[in-house]
Amino acid sequence: MSHRYGVTRRKVATAALLATTLSLSLAACGGDDGESAKDKGSSNSAPAAPENSKPQDDGGDTVPDTSKTLATINGSNGFQFVVHEAVRDQGGFLTITGTLRNTSDKRAFAPIEWNGQENNVRRTGRSLAGMTLVDKAEKKRYYVLRDTEGFPLTTTGITAVGAGDDGISFFAQFPSPPDKTTQVDIQIPLMPTATIEIS
Repeated sequence: MSHRYGVTRRKVATAALLATTLSLSLAACGGDDGESAKDKGSSNSAPAAPENSKPQDDGGDTVPDTSKTLATINGSNGFQFVVHEAVRDQGGFLTITGTLRNTSDKRAFAPIEWNGQENNVRRTGRSLAGMTLVDKAEKKRYYVLRDTEGFPLTTTGITAVGAGDDGISFFAQFPSPPDKTTQVDIQIPLMPTATIEIS
């Protein structure tokens, strides 16, 4: 009887020890997960994709250097694209920056053709994803890059431009042509083609 009671008491003590250890382990894991979630939340606080509520330059705080003009593209609809820079990045990208203006005497609405024809970018709302670059020497066409969620790496949310306002800064990011390519044609739907120099 005393032997059985001793075994039972050891089992109870072992079970209690295991329960305590397990609860401490779970508490420690829960603390780590909570902190990881918090860290993840803070690391994901920057938007990975452009917002579609208003025109914005999603290339960070980059503002085009308006002292340079690579091309001025005038459309019959009153819109004017002034391309200020075409700069290669070290990561293998080419970023175009410029200003979009309305030269007419009334409010002008951005044509949906500027969005591009791909189903994946149509769902992202108004953008300049229809812009392309053509490298005539290499016989290649370059399209605006997309992020992992399908959003185009270009200014979004342009719906209308007021008559005679100061213009809207825009950008568009493309794969970089080969280093030997120094000129590309920029093509924007419903606008004339223009040739620009790459810096």
